[in-house]
Amino acid sequence: MVKRYELSDAQWRRIEHLLPGKPGDPGRRGRDNRLFVNGVLWVLRSGARWSDLPERYGKWKSVHKRFTRWAQAGVWERVFESLTGDPDNQYLMLDTTLIRAHQQAATGKGGTKNQALGRSRGGLTTKIHVLADAQGRPLRFILTGGEAHDLTTAQELLKGIETGGVIADRAYDSNAVRDLIAAAGAEAIIPSKRSRNIIIPHDKLAYRLRNRIERFINKLKHFRHIATRYDRRAIHFLACLHLASAMIWMR
Repeated sequence: MVKRYELSDAQWRRIEHLLPGKPGDPGRRGRDNRLFVNGVLWVLRSGARWSDLPERYGKWKSVHKRFTRWAQAGVWERVFESLTGDPDNQYLMLDTTLIRAHQQAATGKGGTKNQALGRSRGGLTTKIHVLADAQGRPLRFILTGGEAHDLTTAQELLKGIETGGVIADRAYDSNAVRDLIAAAGAEAIIPSKRSRNIIIPHDKLAYRLRNRIERFINKLKHFRHIATRYDRRAIHFLACLHLASAMIWMR
């Protein structure tokens, strides 16, 4: 019986070959990778402390240490990227969301330095910058401090894109972004800022699809460990994003 938050058999079959410790891998074999991933998912969905992890998943310190080790090795990112290999590139979408950071995220050696934490109206925050496909499924993430403007990561997110059009709100209305999209042979479906002297028209019908990336962000925040950031290190928070997004791709 699959418990709440846990991987179904079909989901497990899609990712089990991507995880360390499977038969044939060098070194020690992982003990029940599925139980371990389910334990991580329990923390992500519940928002509880790692120390509150139910005993059925093993010792919480061991689970947490293994999670961080896989984050540093890029395992969670590889799982996510393996599921994004067949995106709907008719349109791509850009958006951001602001995440409030718990005070424990700023503790520890180094504080907020280089950990995608900043000050904004909401206090200590992290901003998640997202590139999604035409179905609103995530393709790329970049983390910054919450005070960063949406435009700061647009060019990096759009690097090497192949699409018919890029949908984004007017925060992305800049000549640099429009030029990048045009250079890729795509259409910029972006409302003009009211400060423009000459308003640039956009496809209003296609722009309605932007609600799909907004719905994705809403689903992402169902994972309470993401809705509020508790992780001190950005690499660990990004690993949470990759795993949660992998689950959304597998629905």
